[in-house]
Amino acid sequence: MLGIVWQNRDNLRYAWRILTRGVCDGCALGTSGLKDWTVDGTHLCLVRLNLLRLNTMGPLDHALLSNVADLKKRSSAELRGLGRLAHPMRRRVGEAGFQRVSWEEAMGAIASRWQQAHPNHTAAFVTSRGITNETYYAAQKAMRFLGSPHVDNSARLCHSPSTAGLKSTIGVTATTCSYRDWYDADLIVFLGSNPANDQPVSTKYLLEAKRRGARILEVNAMREPGMKRYWVPSDPVSAVFGTKLVDRSWLVRIGGDLAFLHAVQKILLQRGSWNREFIQEATVGFEEWQEVLDAQDLESLLAQAGSTREEAEAFAEEIAAADKGVLVWSMGITQHVHGADSVRAIAHLALMQEWVGRDGCGLMPIRGHSGVQGGGEMGAYSTCFPGGLPIRPDTAEKFGKLWGFEVPAESGWTTVEYLAAAGRGEVEAFWCIGGNFLETMPCPDRVEKALGRIPLRVHTDLVISSQMLVDPLEEVWILPARTRYEQRGGGTETSTERRVIFSPEIPGHQAGECREDWAMILDLARRVRPEAADLLGCADADAIRQEIAEAVPFYKGIEKLNQQGDQFQWGGPQLCTGRVFPTEDGRAHFVPLSPPEEEVVGKGAFQMATRRGKQFNSMVHGWRDSVTGAERDHVLISTVDAQSLGFVANQEVCLRSDHGEIDARIFLAEVAQGTVQTFWPESNPLLPHDRVDQGGGVPDYNVNVDILRRTQEV
Repeated sequence: MLGIVWQNRDNLRYAWRILTRGVCDGCALGTSGLKDWTVDGTHLCLVRLNLLRLNTMGPLDHALLSNVADLKKRSSAELRGLGRLAHPMRRRVGEAGFQRVSWEEAMGAIASRWQQAHPNHTAAFVTSRGITNETYYAAQKAMRFLGSPHVDNSARLCHSPSTAGLKSTIGVTATTCSYRDWYDADLIVFLGSNPANDQPVSTKYLLEAKRRGARILEVNAMREPGMKRYWVPSDPVSAVFGTKLVDRSWLVRIGGDLAFLHAVQKILLQRGSWNREFIQEATVGFEEWQEVLDAQDLESLLAQAGSTREEAEAFAEEIAAADKGVLVWSMGITQHVHGADSVRAIAHLALMQEWVGRDGCGLMPIRGHSGVQGGGEMGAYSTCFPGGLPIRPDTAEKFGKLWGFEVPAESGWTTVEYLAAAGRGEVEAFWCIGGNFLETMPCPDRVEKALGRIPLRVHTDLVISSQMLVDPLEEVWILPARTRYEQRGGGTETSTERRVIFSPEIPGHQAGECREDWAMILDLARRVRPEAADLLGCADADAIRQEIAEAVPFYKGIEKLNQQGDQFQWGGPQLCTGRVFPTEDGRAHFVPLSPPEEEVVGKGAFQMATRRGKQFNSMVHGWRDSVTGAERDHVLISTVDAQSLGFVANQEVCLRSDHGEIDARIFLAEVAQGTVQTFWPESNPLLPHDRVDQGGGVPDYNVNVDILRRTQEV
């Protein structure tokens, strides 16, 4: 805490105004000021405090950008530490670095070059770093106005399988419940999720839920230290002695969650532990789903899961004994080639028990970043229109009538697909709002080559990122963005629990000539098509919210948000109530799932998963993860596996996959035997580039590796 105060010592008053007036730009909890919507009292966490400097720092010395050779040697943390981007900058092919230009010159030149590109060869990406719904909406509208369907956001890299899996089973693409439902639940189950890292403030809710009698279970490839014991700073007893959050945990192999869930469901069916009345009245497809599941061998499923019959039966007993339960999951479930099927299996488990549409029940894909929930709902998604509507000729015609211009009627490239297209030389112009593909995508060397093949790249951001420094094929532009707190007219965020919250403009800080992300991309669109510029609308933040209310009916009310504390929860506290689901037939759907395939990605002896640690998007908070004690170059391995290989703590090793190798150090942890975990993005060079979940398009962030002694020839 003292270190954070010292970092912001030159702008403490503004930092305090952010904390007391703004909506948190860290996790997707949606804290407004120092309070949230679940409990009374002050709420503050280190994730938010660690982000403060991005909002309070002054501008960098732009002369540093005149030669990028030195900058390429610096880490991302060092680049961010240089200060805020404050002026438009341009770099042409053959130039050593960037030169400052005026806004008029920048936008005029970018628009002129964009006009030369075929719309189907242009694309845009929107990250989640403090991004508001207004920016998401404006970005997708601008790109479709320009004739391109290729607009995507960072949800593609995390919860897109949740969107696909939930849509196909219960008809919604967001959490069905609220955090307050944790208080009424008998059971809260975390699958491939670690809220102590993802949403640390939510541990306060878990503490209260335990006091009210809820049991907390964990299914994961690691027994997370933060879930075993966490020090909740707002509770005096917990702050001193810590709190055991998890009552029981089940270790599964990496990617073994789907097989484990199938095994548990078979046991529940054999015991008759499922709600027949609800399934008969409110669902379809149960018999077909059961027939496919019955044909799967229980012992084979358990072997794939890395579990035992006793463990699976114990988990099934917990499920059967609870009347009300909430199932929570995150990247450990979704970032696999079968991510969407794993989400469907979680939904099936909830449907078997009617853990949806009732108080104390729900399906919760917990979000890690403050802007990500709204991205798809605003339509900044290559596979859906605003409101999550499918991309078809009839829905394209609907939005065409609403907006007054022809809208592309085909789905666009996903993030993975347009980076692949760039590698083939098929992307002529690319607009990137935040993010850093060199740190978020597998095979960063391959990504760098792809970015280097795009003739026109435009990066808008708060600070320098390494992807901006990739040498241009023709030209690269850097445009300085405003933070959410500097955004004229304020902005809105949608939290994990579907709460749309207004964050006001907070005067008192401005880095040079920064502009709103939404203003920049709309300016581009108007300049590229000046003859139709009036059709774009979106004159200011209020006008954008008015449009959102029209385009996305369940966001009705967003147009009235204009003061600190203004908010509403779309859909109410619970979705799918009264046993009615937002599907075409009004019922939930059981989807027959084939037997899980063995998770083998390469020839290595160990399955490796990537973990995030204490970080925000691709912005790493620190070298050491305070929750686990591991550092960024550690490989987390079980004590049994380490001993069998003759390794000791902190021993230097080399990790090798079919795709690359990295140096690492041994860290002993409670991970499933036969598996290891490493930090992302440090281990991204080991990952395959061509494995994605077919339902959501998320890359597979797991791979098989060998662990070699540094003394061996590598």
